[in-house]
Amino acid sequence: MPDYVYICNDCQRPSRFFYTFTEYDTAVPVCPHCHSVNLRRRIGRVAVAKSDDTRMDSMLDDSALSGLDEDDPKSIGRFMRKMGREMGEDLGDEFSEVVDRLESGESPDSIEESMPELAGSDLL
Repeated sequence: MPDYVYICNDCQRPSRFFYTFTEYDTAVPVCPHCHSVNLRRRIGRVAVAKSDDTRMDSMLDDSALSGLDEDDPKSIGRFMRKMGREMGEDLGDEFSEVVDRLESGESPDSIEESMPELAGSDLL
C-alpha cells in the first residue's frame, strides 16, 4: 500500500498516510497534530530500479572512470566505494576494510600482504 506524506499548512508538521490508489482519489487527509484539513502533499524521493547490467555499465562509463588513477590508492578507494554504493548491497566487512585502507593511502600490495585470504580475489 503506498504511503503519502503531507505537510500541514497550519502547524507545518509532516504526516504520513497510507491509502490504496482508489482511496487516494477521495481521501481528505486531516492533520493528526492540529486537526487541520489544510495540508499539501509532499513529493518524496523517487527510486529507479536498475538491472545489474545497467549499474555495471554506468560504472564503466568513461565519465565514471575519468577520475580514476590506478597509481593512487586513494583514487582506487574512492572508485571502489562508489562501486559499492552503486551495487546497492552490503559487500561485507572485508570490502569495507580494503576501501577504508585504500582511502587512507595504503598501497594495494601492503593490504594484500596483511590480508592473505584476499589473494586471488577480485577485491585487489
